[in-house]
Amino acid sequence: VTGVGYNRFGDVMLDGEVIHGYNNPSVSKIVEAGCVCNDALIRNNTLMGKPTEGALIALAMKMGLDGLQEDYIRKAEYPFSSEQKWMAVKCVHRTQQQQREQYQQEKTSMGSAGLRVLALASGPELGQMTFLGLVGIIDPPRTGVKEAVTTLIMSGVAIKMITGDSQETAVAIASRLGLYSKNSQAISGEEIDDLDIQQLSQITPKVAVFYRASPRHKLKIIKSLQNNGAVVAMTGDGVNDAVALKAADIGVAMGQTGTDVCKEAADMILVDDDFQTIMSAIEEGKGIYNNIKNFVRFQLSTSIAALTLISLATLMNFPNPLNAMQILWINIIMDGPPAQSLGVEPVDKDVIQKPPRNLKDSILTKNLIVKILVSSIIIVCGTLFVFWRELRDNVITPRDTTMTFTCFVFFDMFNALSSRSQVNLLFLLGLTSSVCIVTEIIKKFERSKEKIQKHGSSSSSTSSFLDV
Repeated sequence: VTGVGYNRFGDVMLDGEVIHGYNNPSVSKIVEAGCVCNDALIRNNTLMGKPTEGALIALAMKMGLDGLQEDYIRKAEYPFSSEQKWMAVKCVHRTQQQQREQYQQEKTSMGSAGLRVLALASGPELGQMTFLGLVGIIDPPRTGVKEAVTTLIMSGVAIKMITGDSQETAVAIASRLGLYSKNSQAISGEEIDDLDIQQLSQITPKVAVFYRASPRHKLKIIKSLQNNGAVVAMTGDGVNDAVALKAADIGVAMGQTGTDVCKEAADMILVDDDFQTIMSAIEEGKGIYNNIKNFVRFQLSTSIAALTLISLATLMNFPNPLNAMQILWINIIMDGPPAQSLGVEPVDKDVIQKPPRNLKDSILTKNLIVKILVSSIIIVCGTLFVFWRELRDNVITPRDTTMTFTCFVFFDMFNALSSRSQVNLLFLLGLTSSVCIVTEIIKKFERSKEKIQKHGSSSSSTSSFLDV
């Protein structure tokens, strides 16, 4: 070290090479420690403090490292004493706090972009780790998931996202999928722990995202939703999700990534792990339920019409418009195939947009009963009118029963066509939208025609169409 006095004039040399700044990390680290663990100051080449500490400051000045003391914030100090003969200070770099804030801002920015953020560090042991940097990972939703979410929300299905990601990442992904809006809320797993079931039940309708949540939080969320009377379907893939899947009304396990325990606890398994499959399952379920209602409507309206027709004819002192053979033919031969076709009717395209039904509702709703009665009245009135016109001569002939039977069959065929939907009218559905039901209607007409033309007899009281 060259130069005299407490100033920056002079050089620091090692093996004939001038050292300046941090071009020699080992020497620079020694000088940095001597400068920071120091109480002396040099102002205008004047020392304020002890000469030993002043010499260390002068060394730093000659290397261009003066001002290191100002770069650190001293948190604690262990002063030098004659007994212990050492001094120590605990300090942090002034830029460390700024860097932390910068890292936090960067983490928030990456999370808001929908990235899952990982912080990487290294060190000899926990508590002595050195931060290295941030890594952002994106797991983009599958194609069509956003459209499926939008459709389900429009149909009255409330979708909740439960994730272990940070709030920024979870909200960003939920917003991208259309799950999160300005009026939505997001709560963390810690907040869930602080709430009981009743308190959680009050806020879950408004919460769209549960972040930093674990499998144990899923069970609490399920109970809070069920406490509000909701039918809950929960998805999961891990062993820890088994309890939540069992508690849900419908447990849905992932077929590809799900564990065996998870699959055993679930009620349904997504073979392709695709969210759209859930929408397809809901659509198929609604379609099957509607087909059951269509089947019930057709069968009950036909049976009530036949029973009412015989009862009214008896009350009006008319001869029986249909005999036992004809009624059996209608119920077994004529109604069976169309009823089966109604059971396999294609799912209505708009059925997924209909709101969920109340579990307490009976399949025979007031609306369905009214439709059954209206269909029955139309069949009875039309058939009875034809029978009355044919009886104006007060003599019942095979022609009369044939006309009555044929009229009932035609009304029954149109009843089968109109029973295909609980909402849309027949002309909106079209005759070609369901090949199965139209085919059965044609077969039904052919069977009736064959019965009348070829099998007319005294037992069935019918005559050939040629005679009619």
